[in-house]
Amino acid sequence: MRGPDPGDLTQFLGEHTPFQSASADELAELAAASATVDFAAGAVVADYSARVPGDVWMVRTGRVTLQAADGSAVDVVEPGGIFGYTPLLTGGGMEFVARASEPSTLIRLPGELVRTQFATPAGLAFLASSAWSTDAGGRPALVPVADTRPVGELVHGEVLLVPPEVSVREAVVRMTEHHVSYALISLPDGEFGIFTDRDLRTRVVAAGLSVEVPITRVMSAPARRVTADLTAETVLMAMLESGLRHMPVTSARGVVIGVLEDADLLAASARQSFTLRRSIGSAATAEELQSAAQRVTHTASALFRSGTKAAATSGILSIVVDSVVRRALELALAEAAVDVPVPTSGFAWLTLGSIARREAMPSSDVDSALSWREDLSASADQLRAVARRTHAILDGCGLPVDGNGAVAFSPNFSRSQGDWARAAHRWLDDPLAGKGLILSSLLLDGRVVWGRDELHTVPAAYHQMRAEHPNALRLQLLDALSGRVRARSLRDVLSRRGGTFDLKSHAVTPIVNLARWGGLVGDVASASTPARLEAAAACGALSEKDASTLGEVFVMVQRLRMTHQVEQLCAGHSPGDVITMSELSPLNRSLLNDGLREIGAVQRRVGNFGIPAV
Repeated sequence: MRGPDPGDLTQFLGEHTPFQSASADELAELAAASATVDFAAGAVVADYSARVPGDVWMVRTGRVTLQAADGSAVDVVEPGGIFGYTPLLTGGGMEFVARASEPSTLIRLPGELVRTQFATPAGLAFLASSAWSTDAGGRPALVPVADTRPVGELVHGEVLLVPPEVSVREAVVRMTEHHVSYALISLPDGEFGIFTDRDLRTRVVAAGLSVEVPITRVMSAPARRVTADLTAETVLMAMLESGLRHMPVTSARGVVIGVLEDADLLAASARQSFTLRRSIGSAATAEELQSAAQRVTHTASALFRSGTKAAATSGILSIVVDSVVRRALELALAEAAVDVPVPTSGFAWLTLGSIARREAMPSSDVDSALSWREDLSASADQLRAVARRTHAILDGCGLPVDGNGAVAFSPNFSRSQGDWARAAHRWLDDPLAGKGLILSSLLLDGRVVWGRDELHTVPAAYHQMRAEHPNALRLQLLDALSGRVRARSLRDVLSRRGGTFDLKSHAVTPIVNLARWGGLVGDVASASTPARLEAAAACGALSEKDASTLGEVFVMVQRLRMTHQVEQLCAGHSPGDVITMSELSPLNRSLLNDGLREIGAVQRRVGNFGIPAV
């Protein structure tokens, strides 16, 4: 422990919430009563499961992880962040351990002085936006990830724009003056760059650069942007997928109206997802990755139990699984390179199925495919060996391979980009030959999670399918209708409370297949099920009412699936889709019965009218 420099500490405290509105005298008193403490990596800062410390901690440098009793990460606190205030205010019950994730310097703040700051408007606003809450048992409770408000309603404050000729020093001074952690740089081509406090640490300080270097040297450009009409939930997904912590928001005319930070959108449960992705990305060995990945289904379960909608939980679960797959592939490539040269670029790894559609469930297995440049065809066996090792690592992560053989080390699912394109045209010319209908459906759902998007050549062949390949489109429809719901038999199953029912096979798959067909009619090849239903309505393949009905049934069934699988996980069982009807409440049995009847009715109407004219 060492005494802080009062002047330096006063400035630091005044730059961070909840002390930004404190007077100079209040900041001076708080700084004088505080202490600066250094912690080694892994050291326990405070144990809130044993007692309620009377102090609050602020991270000066480094990072602190807050761990629940089971060892899972509840939150990560970075420089300027504080913790320990919730137990102080509630009188305890928040059982977690604060541990330094890396060598860190923390400020120990006297609890009583901090408590007075929470009575101020700024302090109350901080508490209102805090992600922590407690459940009935006084334990840390996770709250919903986001809401469906447009992000334009969430941005606030003046946008910090700086010209490209400013130095890092000038930009940081302006960031401090505006109390923001970013600066947008207006570029001559109309685009924007972005520079954040993290860039200052990693691209300037850690790289040994002078703060006098031009901001353009260390910024990210072009900055990814979102429009103000997107929902908070959608933007959260984009930020989670890309690993971004700042997102500029623009009007419909492209004018930047604000910059969202992850704290504007995140609850504690969503922070778990970001924390988990960081630990996955930093795993140095297969064993480390497998250890981190054991928390994937736990995180999804926590998200859903905290009130996050099933669709959002599925989306976040899909993104986290993608990050596991990418890291497993990188580790497999590194292992292979020890023995023989192996290509590290020029190929793409595709995720298929529900994970690719962002509709994963805890029970989802990992379907995959490989596509490579023509000049890498001689390395096909090596790439397939890497794919086999990747899946072996994933199996140890609790992410098993597809049981039907849709795996990247199979010759059917690993080809050159040209071979994939030629195969796609063969499937269009004769969909019944060589399982073309099945393979095309799998690859149309595919999404590149490692490598370049243009290596996934199958979807391009399916553009203009209604005009150029109407017979193949009709076969897609026949396939979508082949699993027609038989109302009488399903009604019998649903009425017998002891019977069982497969939610995926008999409820989800018919909707997914109809949506895929409808999307192809509307020239939308790869997309989520809801997006395909919207495209089907827009092109007339489905009426707006039928598309809306199927969308509502899909949401309802996905909620039932997630509820069932999370309950199985909590009971220590492997998750699956077969439910016992007695598990469902009378309301849910009625909703499922009505939903199945609606699916059958849409199938009959589509079967009667077929494909709309071009």
